[in-house]
Amino acid sequence: MMPPLVPPFLVGLVVAPLAKRLLKPLVRGVIKTSVGIALEVKKAAHEAGESIHDLAAEVAADMAAAQIAAGDTGPRSGDGQRVTTEKAAPGGEKGGAAADRPGAEARTPKIRTTAHAGAGMGVDETR
Repeated sequence: MMPPLVPPFLVGLVVAPLAKRLLKPLVRGVIKTSVGIALEVKKAAHEAGESIHDLAAEVAADMAAAQIAAGDTGPRSGDGQRVTTEKAAPGGEKGGAAADRPGAEARTPKIRTTAHAGAGMGVDETR
């Protein structure tokens, strides 16, 4: 005797609701955990970026303070090399237009320093 043949769509009618009940909580948990991990990674990356920015601001301020303390207020290029601002005047003299004016003094360039990152910018510093 042959066993009764059950049509596949009847198996689907029984298995589908059972699978939905079992898999939905599992998939929901996986998605919830993934979103939580993504938020933690985003937060850690943001904090690392802030730390690097703060460190760069501190180094720039230290370098400016060291230049001022050494009395070296001349301009520097991007790689730290001293840049000469004196131009040769037509006649072989240095000083350019300042040398042409009687009583004119050479101007010294000003050094711009940056304040601590976030100071006065509404940044929460209660960490």
